[in-house]
Amino acid sequence: MGHSPQRCKKTLLAFILALFMGASALSFAEPGKPLPTVQSVDLERYSGRWFEISRLPMWFERKCMDNITANYTVRNDARIDVVNSCRTEDGQITARGIAEVPDAKYPGQLRVRFAPDWLAWLPVVWGDYWIMDLDPDYRWVMIGAPSRGYLWILSRTPQLDAAIVTRLKQSAAAQGFDITPMIDVSNRENVPAPQTN
Repeated sequence: MGHSPQRCKKTLLAFILALFMGASALSFAEPGKPLPTVQSVDLERYSGRWFEISRLPMWFERKCMDNITANYTVRNDARIDVVNSCRTEDGQITARGIAEVPDAKYPGQLRVRFAPDWLAWLPVVWGDYWIMDLDPDYRWVMIGAPSRGYLWILSRTPQLDAAIVTRLKQSAAAQGFDITPMIDVSNRENVPAPQTN
């Protein structure tokens, strides 16, 4: 059964608003003990499509059922265009944002926003995107925040070896994350790539 364009637009707007609210909440989260991040990141190698494998529950992803992807494209100004997509009961939806490295001394400590450009000057619209662990061949990555409020495991492929996932979760737990409620995501092999422009 199809869905009306108006209903799809409302769903998309709700998704974008949820992402904005989620980033705002994370920005206000009380900091915990220091969270180690990777010492180097090649943004060109990091760009491209990633599949979400597992995550801590997040309000702004509550309607996402499966086929969750993130597409990153490095811009001429060294920032990164972000295109997140997931399948909901109303179909596939997409949200666009911007990521950047605020301090070159800490290349693994990025921040991301999904709010409009004219709100970029507000610190509250930015959320922490800290790369905690990254495969040397850029096949998988684990991302979190110093607040321990969210955690993602991403992979270049729709599935990731269970032993790797378990090891990454155990590493996160050792760094103060509660991994008990983590949600494992199902992805199809033929997930369509969203338009990046």
